[in-house]
Amino acid sequence: MPMTKSHAQELWRAAQKADESWTYLGYGPFGSYEDFEAHVARLEGLLDQPFFSVLLSNGNISGWISFCDIDTDNAALEIGSIWFSPEMQRTRPATEAIYLLIDHAFSIGFNRVAWRCNALNMLSRNAALRLGFSFEGIWRQAQIIKGRWRDTAWYAQFAEEWPANKLLIERWLADDNFDANGRQYTSLR
Repeated sequence: MPMTKSHAQELWRAAQKADESWTYLGYGPFGSYEDFEAHVARLEGLLDQPFFSVLLSNGNISGWISFCDIDTDNAALEIGSIWFSPEMQRTRPATEAIYLLIDHAFSIGFNRVAWRCNALNMLSRNAALRLGFSFEGIWRQAQIIKGRWRDTAWYAQFAEEWPANKLLIERWLADDNFDANGRQYTSLR
């Protein structure tokens, strides 16, 4: 669902005792609810980068994700600025949220969907591969984030690759791939 300032309180609860979840982002952790709420309001106001709140299976908002670097002239965009609380990370709802954005991008005519992350962020890099993105390379010293150089790992997938990747992800997301406790029977890898 589109992220709004009204989600800030629930997101703030998810962010408590989760300082490590902000390690690779250019913002966070936040010292006060007021600072966090102002950040969520700023993200909501970005017209060229729509943010979406992500819900756990229990309906609690526990993260966000966005379309960024939208280039309609070249039919390319990126899925990024992902923040998932520790409770959301490596879950079926997290995979489903990313799947829905990828599928939406291709269904409205984009040809290239990119994924970039801090090259040190192995969880994000592995997630990109698991979701069918291909590694394209490293931009060395691409940015200064939180006072240190960041190398950026780039991944992408294309419209012609999506049908096969989509089928694999849908098979993985199927109810019969999970036991009563939500544990997967087969890996998406």
